[in-house]
Amino acid sequence: MKLLRVGTAGAERPALLDAGGTLRDLSALVDDIDGALLADEAALARVRAAADSGELPALDAGLRIGPPLGRIGKIVCIGLNYHDHARETGAEPPAEPVVFLKAPDTVVGPDDTVLVPRGSAKTDWEVELAVVIGRTARYLESAEEGLAHVAGYAVAHDVSEREFQIERGGTWDKGKNCETFNPLGPWLVTADEVPDPQRLALRLWVNGELKQDGTTAEQIFPVGEVVRYLSRFMTLYPGDVINTGTPAGVAMGRPEPKPYLRAGDVVELEVEGLGRQRQVLKDA
Repeated sequence: MKLLRVGTAGAERPALLDAGGTLRDLSALVDDIDGALLADEAALARVRAAADSGELPALDAGLRIGPPLGRIGKIVCIGLNYHDHARETGAEPPAEPVVFLKAPDTVVGPDDTVLVPRGSAKTDWEVELAVVIGRTARYLESAEEGLAHVAGYAVAHDVSEREFQIERGGTWDKGKNCETFNPLGPWLVTADEVPDPQRLALRLWVNGELKQDGTTAEQIFPVGEVVRYLSRFMTLYPGDVINTGTPAGVAMGRPEPKPYLRAGDVVELEVEGLGRQRQVLKDA
């Protein structure tokens, strides 16, 4: 299923995109698309049955699309998780996943405005595969177990300010948690529709120019292993999100002068089968 949330920011209603491309209202069946729904197999079965019946009311296709997941618990991010991205930045491939966190309040809709922070000179782009957890994960033993705890997948834009991230005190948090720095969506595609998360193409354009053209096959630590690994250090709950890293092609990896983002730039990105985003940048 392709689950999503539509409407004005902060007042989105749950919906799905049916097989014919029609937007359908789920608000009579569920309160929200969130961790509680993803953990409730009976509720998901009712949503599937309603979708198959073709009787769900249609919604206006022109409605704003918000983040496809409400009440996000935490966003765990994996850095330097693509062989080609490590090469372009001159970094050795890590022996273990590089882990950092983004605050849930960085999340905006897939086509919402992205704000260039005040004082920023190095705002950068990163297309990523986002993984949404559907079952509580603690001390998992295998990558196969890790995949079994995934509810679905989405497109994420891990916007980053490189000076804040690297040059302002040695922690990544300041460059990753600026306002609007995690557009998510348009859809949460349930795991049954993504048979192999390691065979997905990822692309990103800036002002119409292709900047990133990669594949999840390049991941150093694949999705199941990332979930297993993280479960050894923290409990993952339904509704938690994992941004699994970006392929080569970011501004930071380009020759000088590096083409960092500025107000007025248009960024478009997609992950195969998971939809497409488009953001116009604006000064904060």
